[in-house]
Amino acid sequence: MQISKIQLNADASDHPAFWEHVGGAYQAHSLIWDLFSDGPERERDFLFRQEVHQGMPVFWTVSERVPSDRNETWNIKSKPYAPILRQGMHLSFVLRANPIRSRRDDLGKQHRHDVVMDMKTALKDSKPGDQWPAEDQIIQEAGLVWLANQGNAKGFSLQDGAVRVDGYTQHRFVKPKKKQMVQISTLDFTGLLTVTDPERFTTALFNGIGPAKGFGCGLMMVRPA
Repeated sequence: MQISKIQLNADASDHPAFWEHVGGAYQAHSLIWDLFSDGPERERDFLFRQEVHQGMPVFWTVSERVPSDRNETWNIKSKPYAPILRQGMHLSFVLRANPIRSRRDDLGKQHRHDVVMDMKTALKDSKPGDQWPAEDQIIQEAGLVWLANQGNAKGFSLQDGAVRVDGYTQHRFVKPKKKQMVQISTLDFTGLLTVTDPERFTTALFNGIGPAKGFGCGLMMVRPA
């Protein structure tokens, strides 16, 4: 696997039209896809994360192949990615994810709900609004429960009191070709974890955590704590 840091070349930011294609999740997906797509039948084999440094977009990718910039827009730095993990290792991490909970209705049809809205629905059914926890507390609790469950399946555990959940954002955009409205919600996780199963955790680092990976979710970046 390869891990890459992708930044704009200095002159790319001089063109205002470029910024029209950077802002949303779908536009970011399209920009990064251009670096990996080498044919119409190519399926996605990368994860990406978008950040902003000094007002400029920066992308991190984990991929099977080195990204290729045919338009000389990007400054790409890639290196092999083969983390050496052991059980009990403590790591700091950042993750942007699309945490959802799936439920079936009375007719057996499955529906996806983001975990924050799902918790609010449960609160609505159990107590009046003036007795609800603060918004940031709901986000923290709902996100922690979801990520802890992911960890049970993917070979890591969260360190008590050492994970922050924030940045709850709802994204809505239209896929141009299909004229289809897409809506996803994201949370940002930052904190400390412990590796419980190195093999499963390595797979999670390569394949991502949660859905909406094509829109910049699921790439967990780690380093020694």
